[in-house]
Amino acid sequence: MNLPRLARVTLAVLALTTASAARAAPEEVTYLLPAPATLPAFAPWMIAQQQGYYADENIKISFVAGKGGVDVAKQLGAGNALVGGAIGDTPIIVRANGVPVKAVAVLGAGSLTQLAVHAGGPIKSVKDMKGRTLTVMSYTDTTYYALLGSLKLAGLGKADVAAQAAGPTGIWQLFAANKSEGMAAVPEWIVSAEDAGAKVQLLGGSQAFPSMAQAILASDEAIKTKPDLVRRIVRATLRGMQDIIKDPKAAAAVYAKAVPAFAGKEATVERIFVMYRDRVYGQQKTLGEMDPKRLEAVQKFYVDEGIVAKPTPLADLYTNQFIGVAR
Repeated sequence: MNLPRLARVTLAVLALTTASAARAAPEEVTYLLPAPATLPAFAPWMIAQQQGYYADENIKISFVAGKGGVDVAKQLGAGNALVGGAIGDTPIIVRANGVPVKAVAVLGAGSLTQLAVHAGGPIKSVKDMKGRTLTVMSYTDTTYYALLGSLKLAGLGKADVAAQAAGPTGIWQLFAANKSEGMAAVPEWIVSAEDAGAKVQLLGGSQAFPSMAQAILASDEAIKTKPDLVRRIVRATLRGMQDIIKDPKAAAAVYAKAVPAFAGKEATVERIFVMYRDRVYGQQKTLGEMDPKRLEAVQKFYVDEGIVAKPTPLADLYTNQFIGVAR
């Protein structure tokens, strides 16, 4: 059948339009977070969402809160989500138990865990923590493991301190009320303690165990079958982190729009972001890159302390194939 030229052109245009619309349909992704998305620790993700960075990558992302990083990793390993968040240390713990996940990006060269003590108090170094009362979130959280690692570097063990598991709120409230002399905390807890009147000094450098920052995790299956989608998620998220590094004040304003609970609290958010920039995110030569030597040192500690039974080959714990590619 010979169609008139106009009809053929019309059909061709319709076909192209339909194909274009199909290509433009965003891919829907469920991203598991270890805690509620409204916590400032997840600001890079919320900023990336607010600024349209995921949309730029043709992704429609939905954040769902899990029950901690280990639970997130298990859900990913079971195929219940494509990607998720945890600490860079998490694959060490779960991979030893047969959960097939890797870190595909680490958000910063620093540690999420900060050792905070009272400025002017008796603790001037980690060695001074001997016999002192310290608060931690829980005895199974990676922040507690980071504290144990720092104690070991100072020649101390967990029996040398009185560590109290106080939960995400009690940890800084007890510290601010002078009922603990130190805490293993994330930046927002430190700012909360300061707002409650505490004068804080941070211990770091060679005294601090090199526990890692937050990481994006993906299963072996996701890395193998959907590498381009994983790459786009990583790229968009790192743009959110980069915004915080470049301008914490501007990023705080964006974050307050993304998380309305912080509207009017932009100055506090900016202080949190400055701490993340200076202590966690900054100094990373290539955004998102895992340092295998650091990962190896962290794994050795976990094995030595019996937290995991045996070491896992480093290549099974991470991949840097998705970072270093600008949009």
